[in-house]
Amino acid sequence: MARARSSTQQVISERSRRAFVGRDAERALFRANLEHGPQDERHTFLFHVHGNAGVGKTCLVREWEQIARECGALTVYADEAVGSVPEAMAAISARFARQGHRTKDLDRLLTAHRERRHEAETAVAAALGPAIGGTGDPQGPDAPAQPSQLTLAATRAGLVGLGLVPGVGALAGAVDPVQLAQGADRLRASVGTRMRNQEDLRLVLAPEEVLTPVLLDELAGIAAEVPWIVLFFDTYERTGPFLDGWLHDVLGTDRHGAALPDNVVVVTAGQRPLDTARWAGFADSVTDVPLGPFTETEARLLLARRDVVAEPVVRQVLRLTGGLPVLVSTLAAHRPAAPDEVGDPSGTAVDRFLKWEQDPVRRAVVLACALPRRLDADVFQAAAQCADEEADALFAWLRELPFVGDRGDRVQYHDVVRAPMLRLQRHRSPRGWTERHTRLARTFAQWRGETETGPDAGRPWADARWRELRLAESYHLLCARPRVALPEVLADAVLACDLGEAVAGRWARVLVDAGEDADAADVARWGHELSEALAGTDASAGSGALAGARVPAGARVPAGTGAPAGTDAPAGSRADAGSGAHARTDVPAAGAGNAGAGAADTGVVAALGLLLNRAVLDPPRQALARTARGAALRRAGAHARALAEYDRALALDPELARAYRGRAMSRGELADYEGALADLDRAVALAPDDGRAFSVRGEYRRILRDYDAAIRDLDRGIALEPARAFAWASRGATRLSRGELDAALADLDQALELNPEYGWALARRARVWRARGEHARQLADLDRAVRAQPDWAWGACERGDALRVAGRYEDALADYDRALALDGAYASAYASRGACLNALGRHADALADLNRALELRPGYAWALEQRAAVHERRAEGGE
Repeated sequence: MARARSSTQQVISERSRRAFVGRDAERALFRANLEHGPQDERHTFLFHVHGNAGVGKTCLVREWEQIARECGALTVYADEAVGSVPEAMAAISARFARQGHRTKDLDRLLTAHRERRHEAETAVAAALGPAIGGTGDPQGPDAPAQPSQLTLAATRAGLVGLGLVPGVGALAGAVDPVQLAQGADRLRASVGTRMRNQEDLRLVLAPEEVLTPVLLDELAGIAAEVPWIVLFFDTYERTGPFLDGWLHDVLGTDRHGAALPDNVVVVTAGQRPLDTARWAGFADSVTDVPLGPFTETEARLLLARRDVVAEPVVRQVLRLTGGLPVLVSTLAAHRPAAPDEVGDPSGTAVDRFLKWEQDPVRRAVVLACALPRRLDADVFQAAAQCADEEADALFAWLRELPFVGDRGDRVQYHDVVRAPMLRLQRHRSPRGWTERHTRLARTFAQWRGETETGPDAGRPWADARWRELRLAESYHLLCARPRVALPEVLADAVLACDLGEAVAGRWARVLVDAGEDADAADVARWGHELSEALAGTDASAGSGALAGARVPAGARVPAGTGAPAGTDAPAGSRADAGSGAHARTDVPAAGAGNAGAGAADTGVVAALGLLLNRAVLDPPRQALARTARGAALRRAGAHARALAEYDRALALDPELARAYRGRAMSRGELADYEGALADLDRAVALAPDDGRAFSVRGEYRRILRDYDAAIRDLDRGIALEPARAFAWASRGATRLSRGELDAALADLDQALELNPEYGWALARRARVWRARGEHARQLADLDRAVRAQPDWAWGACERGDALRVAGRYEDALADYDRALALDGAYASAYASRGACLNALGRHADALADLNRALELRPGYAWALEQRAAVHERRAEGGE
């Protein structure tokens, strides 16, 4: 018996299916949909696959088509070869016929449509004869009145939109618009006389309205004979402009008088997502299928299928392709055996991304605008170097490209598209690559310089916009000349670390990006190592970072709040901080308002250790790095180590004012206020305009009860930096200590206007309310303070004291318990809880707490008074 022979097409199709890898979830999703009946809530009537060129949309659609056929479906596949809705219907009819299902009525009308259209084109060509290259004189004595500009525009748009003459869109500029407008009526009359009846005219001018009802009738008949009909429309970025509205009407409306059978599934695939405005009402019936590059596992599987398994080769393919399936497949087809045999597929990738764009100017703009990491209108014009009058239109066009992600005021290329565009330009013209990046770096440097004005001109790193421009400048310098730019960017990384992990992380990221984009291994390695150090994944980076550092109880504070945890005497006859254990605990964190203040910042310590250990910094920058590292250690509570870093910094640069200020703050954390004041005297002598140094010195003088000197320093600090909430809060606390309640309230109100969640200022204002007898307001502020800083032991104890004085002993106990859970060495909390337990008649427990308070703070007068009161009550009760 003779074996049935397969066609070449079938053999190729089967081989393609065997080569298909990955997309398991997408295949399972589509197969499951055909297993659900149309009435099943899980069933989808429209799938839309979308993603950048080269991600394998067509391969997936073809795989889905095979799955549909395995499920008994009748399938139709159409791509950009169809140029109109009637052509799409003709493709449907032809595909049905190949599978044994004729659509005779539709075929008859399609034939009539083609014939009538040919007749119409003949009539239009004759009518346009004088308009295209004609020699008549439109200004002659018998010339009709000139049409209006609106008529001209409408006529041209109508002719091109109807598409009656092939190529008229391209010829529109060559056609005399005046003659076109004047001949419009004659044109319509010429077309009309060629048609036999009104139905023929509709078949030419509105073919969809005539053909669609017939198609739907044909589909209804065929749908009764097969389990499923699946219509696939690929390259939807090309066909969608004319198919999308028609499919929307067919799927979801009765505009054409008949409904689509419910066992018809439509699949569209293109680079862009569906038009959400049009399809919003179909959310329950549409499945969006975004397609990205292969995962590493999928890419490795495809390579293994082609016997590409050597790990160095596989890594090189993954690096060059970004997992883009078409590129992985292209490189795998050559079966490279060594990394140097792996060709660069950038040209192939770029050609695919720009497949539909033939304008050389636009293609050049796309490549030029791949150089910046992000684009706004200004960066676009700097990169594209286009004229002002062209920039807006070109930028609007660029934003609409499918691989350009729009983020409001900025756009960004998708990484899988941008990477090969960069490689192509770098390899094609190394000198051009350097020149273009250098020009962009200069542009960003100019813009950065323009921001260095106003009161903060001397502190540019405090300006987020300045930092953003400096980052962009650094990226382009690194791309242009990696070896030259690297030392300067690493020096900037030191200053970035001083602003906390988030800012430092952006500098590490720019090193990674520039290193990879410019193929500069040293730059990329620095970026990765700094990133690892900041993330705490490289234990060697900072010599153990904070390993073994003792963090005093309550030393950490939430970022930006400036409110410490710790102890204070309970409400009533108490001593302020400065006498006894935990003397600094009601200090409003001298770093309040500084970027990154309060963060543990162990990663910053490690990153700075990496920079210092590698000896890549000159002595002045080493001093800055030591100072920044000291600040990070201080924020983490490692005060002894912070002092050592500041000492090293000052040994390198004895005139570094910020190192004196930082050392003073570490000494203040350790309650060495006299030493702190000596350092601050030196700091303000070196930097007389440093408002923060004056404010910190004023706070330490408040703690030492030198209130007049404190006010003078705080006045100066506020005059220099009126936006620093810490200074206002400290002056308010100082005025409270002097009994100036109204002035204290005004200062604390101002601190809270600057920082509404400033817990220490809320707690201090609560004391003002207490002094004024406004206990409801006192409790309201303490509630806010505790909500703002739930891990603040001093705040919990303050509220406990207020509740105890108000007679709410059980509520007060809960706050004292919370304070002691946060700080087990909090003497005042033990004393306060002892007083509360005494009021509840729990004398033994009260004595235990008061004894513990006195162990922690011998001679604690208020605790001694409370313990005596317990003994007195026990004696009265006969215990």
